[in-house]
Amino acid sequence: MSAIMAAIEATPWVSGGLFGFFAAWKTVKFVRGDADLRRSMLLVARIHLRWRREARMIGLTVTDPTPTLIDRIREDRRYLQRGSRVRYPRLRIRSDRYGVTVRTRTLPGLGLEEWQRAARHLADAWGCVRVAVTRPRPGRIQVRAVRVDPLTEILTWVPDGSVPADLRRVELGVDEYAAPVHLRLDGVSGVGIYGLPGYGKTSLVLGLVSRLAPSPCVQLAVIDGKGGGDYEDLAPRIFALTGDDLEAANAALRRLVELRERRAAVIRQVLGVRNLWQAGPSATWPLVVAIIDEAHTFFAQVKDGGDKELKRRNAMAAQNIVLVEDLVKKGRSVGILTILTTQKGTSDAIPTSIRDVCAVSMSFAARTDEAAVAALGADIRQYPEASPVALQDPAYIGVAVMAVAGRPGFVRVRCPLVEDADVARICRETAGLTADPMLLLEEQIRPRLVSQADVA
Repeated sequence: MSAIMAAIEATPWVSGGLFGFFAAWKTVKFVRGDADLRRSMLLVARIHLRWRREARMIGLTVTDPTPTLIDRIREDRRYLQRGSRVRYPRLRIRSDRYGVTVRTRTLPGLGLEEWQRAARHLADAWGCVRVAVTRPRPGRIQVRAVRVDPLTEILTWVPDGSVPADLRRVELGVDEYAAPVHLRLDGVSGVGIYGLPGYGKTSLVLGLVSRLAPSPCVQLAVIDGKGGGDYEDLAPRIFALTGDDLEAANAALRRLVELRERRAAVIRQVLGVRNLWQAGPSATWPLVVAIIDEAHTFFAQVKDGGDKELKRRNAMAAQNIVLVEDLVKKGRSVGILTILTTQKGTSDAIPTSIRDVCAVSMSFAARTDEAAVAALGADIRQYPEASPVALQDPAYIGVAVMAVAGRPGFVRVRCPLVEDADVARICRETAGLTADPMLLLEEQIRPRLVSQADVA
């Protein structure tokens, strides 16, 4: 008992030393941080100072009639006269430039539901625009509070040419709570990107190009339906670049389907697997990312009125639908990913045979509910706050809505702005990595064919 009491008496000295070290470290972080980080750190201090009072006011406390451990050790009977004591959740708070993340333990009678009911009150008390409460694991509560809205704050990114560590996913941006959001690449053969012109579709695609281009395990093809030269500066890193000419686009699509068919015929022979992602992309068998910008350009039917040339054009457009459908349905296992962008996801722009088999769909601002449903599915009606129709304000240029695996409902994503000059620079610097996947495949097959002929 005497040893325990001595430890208790020494505790203030130990605590004082730790507090001094912690305070010094926080001071250095405060001085070296930017203005936004400093505001968040001040918010942390304010929460700690006011927490007991605020917790009482919003009902985040419980009463406990049992004595404390210290009372038991000291054999202090005064707790009998004091009666029940109030217990407060102990907070661990981490700050960043957007806000704070609070972690705590549940208390009996004070769990996830109670915290979620108090979320709006916490936002008001802490001066935050948005608060979300989750349970990362049983017995734990996490509160994410953001001071500034990540969705309305312009986010920029300067690519440094670093090789992506994992091609199974690529970063898209941040959600409404400033948490990173990624786009899965493994197991995905079709991505549909929709939205009004000028709201960020092409910028998103250029950002993806700048992230993927430094990898020798990625090859890029572009079919540009705008024909405005958005991709001309990227040509050094693109093995196949086609404009808005329907016949040229048809030829490029047929070439991609031929690649898909030939890969499917030899993947077991060359790689020893049925699915590329079991082995992972390589420099000799790269992930092929086919970008079809303003894809509706190549699917549109025109009333021919008996005109022979228009009939030929319409036949080619119908063939393009079949070719793209083939890539989206069958490209996953052989490492061909098709990304389609268009202004709206309705059937008059993107045939449902293509749209409905895209594993990932995301939409920037949309004009009508019909366009939102076409792009994201009927479930978007259940989440009106996340509808792309609400993103028409210029403040939301660069914000998209998508479903993310493992998260309920829909997520709004702020995609970073990447300067065209930076994307062009990355493509020039990585031009030496560009190779035709068909030629790479033939180089792998040829020695095997020669060997088989010698045996015969």
